Formats: sequence, C-alpha cells, structure tokens
Amino acid sequence: MNALLTAGWKQINHRSGFFCLVVILFWLKTLLAYFTDFSLGVSGVYQYFILLLNPVATTLLLFGLALYVKKPWWSYGLLLLLHTANTALLYFNVIYYREFTDFMTINTITGFSKVSNGLSGSSLALTKPHDVLYWLDIIILLVLLLARVIKVDKRPLPRRLPWALTSFSLLFFAFNLTLGEMNRPQLLTRTFDRNYIVKYLGIDAYTVNDAYKTARNDQVRADANTSDLATVQQYIKQHYAAPNPKLFGLAKGRNVIVIHLESFQQFLIDDKLDGKEVTPFLNRLYHNKQTYAFSNFFHQVGQGKTSDAENLLETSTYGLPEGSLFSQLGSDNVFQAAPAILKQQQGYSSAVFHGDVASFWNRNNVYKNMGYQYFFDKSYYDAEGNRSIGYGLKDKLLFQESIKYLEQLQQPFYTKFITVTNHFPFEMDSQDVDFPKANTDDSSVNNYFQSAHYLDQSVQEFFNYLKASGLYDKSIIVLYGDHYGISKSRNPDLAPLLGKSADDWNAYDDAQMQRVPFMIHIPGYNQGGIQTQYAGEVDVLPTLEHLLGIQTKRYLQFGTDVFSPQHDQVVPFRDGDWVSPQYTKAGNTIYDQKTGQPVKKMSKQQKAQVKGERNQVTTALKLSDQLNNENLLRFYTPKGFKPIQPKNYDYTDSMAKLAQLRQRLGKKSTSLYSQDHEQTTTNLYHTDAAEAK
Repeated sequence: MNALLTAGWKQINHRSGFFCLVVILFWLKTLLAYFTDFSLGVSGVYQYFILLLNPVATTLLLFGLALYVKKPWWSYGLLLLLHTANTALLYFNVIYYREFTDFMTINTITGFSKVSNGLSGSSLALTKPHDVLYWLDIIILLVLLLARVIKVDKRPLPRRLPWALTSFSLLFFAFNLTLGEMNRPQLLTRTFDRNYIVKYLGIDAYTVNDAYKTARNDQVRADANTSDLATVQQYIKQHYAAPNPKLFGLAKGRNVIVIHLESFQQFLIDDKLDGKEVTPFLNRLYHNKQTYAFSNFFHQVGQGKTSDAENLLETSTYGLPEGSLFSQLGSDNVFQAAPAILKQQQGYSSAVFHGDVASFWNRNNVYKNMGYQYFFDKSYYDAEGNRSIGYGLKDKLLFQESIKYLEQLQQPFYTKFITVTNHFPFEMDSQDVDFPKANTDDSSVNNYFQSAHYLDQSVQEFFNYLKASGLYDKSIIVLYGDHYGISKSRNPDLAPLLGKSADDWNAYDDAQMQRVPFMIHIPGYNQGGIQTQYAGEVDVLPTLEHLLGIQTKRYLQFGTDVFSPQHDQVVPFRDGDWVSPQYTKAGNTIYDQKTGQPVKKMSKQQKAQVKGERNQVTTALKLSDQLNNENLLRFYTPKGFKPIQPKNYDYTDSMAKLAQLRQRLGKKSTSLYSQDHEQTTTNLYHTDAAEAK
C-alpha cells in the first residue's frame, strides 16, 4: 500500500501526473454538481454512462492548453488558472440553478453587471455547506505548490504530446456527441433544450454552444431590415381580438396605478396557515364586485424574471429565451410601451416607484426607451439601515415615502409600484413579523407566508391612503404577481401545505403553479367578479388599453384583450410549454387540464387541437423573439405614434422638475397637490411600520 502511495506521489511530481490530477479533481466536482445541485432528469444506465463521460473531453481540451506552454512555472500557473476559471463557471451555474432551475447563458453573463447592483443577501442564501468542495482542491493545490510539497517538473514534455492530447479530446468529444445524438436526436438544434445539452455534453460544451448562438443572433440583428417585419405584422393582424363593446372605454380618463406584487403566487389567495388568512386584504379585494379577478392567469417569464414580467405587461411581447431582454437589449431597442402609448393617446404622465438602485435590471436605460417620464429609485428614499431588506426599501416604507412624489404628478397618470419585500429568501426583520412561519424542511418556504402577509398589509395601507386622499375614485388599480416565489425545486416541500403529496408531485403541478394573481379594481363599478378565462401577462396591455378607450389594432402586440370574445386562451410559457382550458403541455407530456392526468390516447380531433396549440405557441414565441432580437420596431411607427427619444429623459432632480411644471401650469395644474390648494396629503398616509415610528 505504501509503495502504491509513493508511486502515486511521484507521478504527481511529474507534469503529466499533475495534469491528470487536476483533470480528475475537476471531473469529480462536475459530478458533484450533476448529482447534488442539478436536476438533469437522468434515467437508465445509458444516460448515466454519458453523464459520467461528458466532462472529460472538454476538460482535457481546455486544460490541455497549459501543456503548450514550455516554461514549467508558467505551464503550472496557466493550468491552475484554467482550473479556477472553469470551477467558477461551474459554481456560478450551480448558484444560478438553485434560484432559476436553469443554466446561465452568455446573455445572462454579459448582462450580469446590470443586475448585480441589486443583488444582496439572496445570493448568500443560495449557498450550501458542501459548496466548499468546489474550491477546496484549488486552495490545497496552490498551497502545496508554493510550499514545494508538490514539485514543479522542469523537464520538457514530449513535443507531440499536447497535439496528441488535443486530437484525442476532439475525437472523444465527437464520440460523446454521437452517444448524445443517438439518445436525443437534434440535440444542438432544438430550441428549448439547455438542460439536455448539459446532460449529454456538459457545462463547457453548453456554454460554447450558447456563445455561438448568441454571436449568430447578433449577426442576424445587424442584417435585419424592414422586410422581416411582414410576417410579424401578418400574425398580429390575424391574432387581433376586438374589444368588448360593453367595456371599451369603461375607465377612460382614470389614473392607472399598477402594483407589482413581487414573487406572489395565486395559491396565496384565500390560503390559511394555522387558521389565519395569509393575505386577508387581497382576499377581500379578489372577491370584491368592483374587481375583475382572474383565477386562471399565468406568469410567462423566463430568465429575466421581474424584468420579463415588466416587459410582458408594458409591451405585450415576450421576454427572451435566454437572459433578460431588459439587460441585453433594453438599452438599444425601440419600444412602443404603455407609458408612451398612454401619453400620446390620452395625455398621461408616467412614473415608476422602486426602492432599489436604478441600474438593477438596466431599468434606468429601459424606462427611458419606454417613455417613462419619472423614475423614483433608491436615491429618492431613505433606504439606510434596517429600512431596506434584500432588494431595496421595505414595501410599507416604499408606499409611504412615494406619496410626496405621487401627489405632484399631473393627472391622469400611469404609475407602477415595484414591491420587493416578498423576495427570495423571504427573510424578515423580527420587528416586521406578526404572522407564523410554515413548518417544512425548507426555510424559504416557511418564510414565504410571513413576507406575503407583510406585502398584503403594505397594499392595504396604500389603499387606505388612496381613499383618504380622493385618488381612489379617480383611478383604476391593477395588481399582478410577476413570477413564482417558490421555485420548482422547492414545490415538493410546499406540496403538503397545498393538500398534495410530495411523492405524487409532477410536471403538471409545476405548470399550474405558474398561476399568479391578476386583478383590475375599478372603484364605483360593481359588475366585476372572478373570471375563469385563461390568460397571461402578455394580455394585460391590450386589456388595459381597451378599458381606457385606446384601440390596439395599430400596435404590434402579441397579447389579446381578456374581455374580448376573440381572446386567445392558449397561454405560452417561455420554455415552449403552455396551458389552455383543455390541455397542459409540460416537458414531453400532454396533460388533460381538468383531470391533471397524461393524455395517453388521443382522438384525431384532440391531436389536431394539440397540434394547433403547439404551432400557435411556437409561432408566437418565434415571432416575438424575431421582433425583439432584430429590433424590428425601428422599422415600424404606428399611425399617430411618435418614436421615443431617450435622450429627452433625465431621472435626476425629479421632484424639482415636478414642482417647476406645476408652477408653470398654474391653475391648469391637475396634480393632487394643486387640487388640494398646494397642501400635502402625506399626513393622510398611516403605516404601522416600525421604522416609520
């Protein structure tokens, strides 16, 4: 035994032996990720065999670059550098996967700087004790080399060895790819199969493939011209749904207040924990006859999450299949979004209220391209110390501190409040908690109910102010959940709280969990009620436009008015799955929407319907991607619409600008502040937030 160890140690002191050790160490940590942190859906001996093989070829190919360096210390240093960089790529994918159940794309990586400013405690909450294993070997190897316990082999390598290793690596990769193609034909060409590429070819191959696709898409964008717009226009014209004449213009002239319910899922409505309602105010609003509430409304976000939801709501186009549209395209793309449309059609002013940094999700650039006149970000609030949590100012304080800006806006206004407290990992300061935790094995699931209850209280306080100030009766209030709070990987822990078995939980259940609240509250109008038609976030803008009396036919929007008799009830998900009143498509399985069971035998009529829904979803996503990736709106200006000039928007000193506008308008000013004889309404806002006391 000792002789074997001695022989092994001698091999490590050879450059080729040290190289093999580093390759094996990276191979082991890749398998750690595969079996511990990723859920790749591996089944059968064949797929497990491929999974064990797939890190080898790309690791040998990449690490083999160090063997081309003749100087020993430089060669060892480059090898460790490549090992560290590849470990970082693997580990960042692990962290990303824990939150998004997906892998990082080139767009995600290049857009990280536009997202990272808003990141804080949630990243730490995604770490696990075994994460040390991803980095421990690098530290140990570095120490052993510096201490000369592992000696640098100064002998030259055989001249042909690096070339031989590169050739072997390429052949091995071709073998690996062949095995993958045999089990999954068209592995590299299927649109929504990132998970499969990692499963069959590994993280490195996936990243290179994604980089190639990204470069190809960039070239397509550069080559686009006005003729590419024709197919998009034809689809939208055929897909158009005329407004319901009974509701068209129902809310014309009213202020529009959009409340973005962060990470808020539909199952929270009417839910109880230990006999207590989790969201008592939103429950009452949901059942109020002045509210149109939707029980089958789904989020449609991809990797852009919150930013995708904003894009869906305000442009009626889909986010990107990879990365965030806001981060990747938002600085340059032409938008025809809600704030600009309402401004140009009916004279609305517009503002966003958000207690995080302006650069988070690249909002400071995107909002200008959308035509938002004002953006009140973290710099406009007192967000120091315990007044902030996670992604910015706490919700109760956000609403309270926004009043001094809201009352200055010229009416009618279009405003959006982006809440943040109900965000993963849903941790709350003890002074803000007056609701019990759930009792599961997942702390984030347990916390979720507490932070959702806090959000409910925040919205209620804001509604109380709207009524006290008189804005309530002049407004239409839209509330929606932007995306899931509990990720797919955590749904089994949540299942018992929903009366389901974790063992029986499946892809159909995951799809149903994409339901989020959507409520349109119209004070003074008592013919609302719970609506059962299927709809998604892409349908919000045309619905709102028709309620305000704005015809949507001239705009390129992929959603349809939910109140229209022609409303399309097939709801695409960003990964290519969908739901409809009859079917749920999840993965490779079609489920009966009513029973939740897989449809094993279909009639010709059923097959035709599923095929039609599949084609519709594929077409809508493909054309929306073409519209956004190629920036086709630069070639199309609707009649009566003036393209936005982002250089005309500046979000500094907004309060002073509002005051100057009010003074310039004089008696024509329509702000609440002016209507109240230049008396502030901030004293009408009451909150029980501990920080406000």
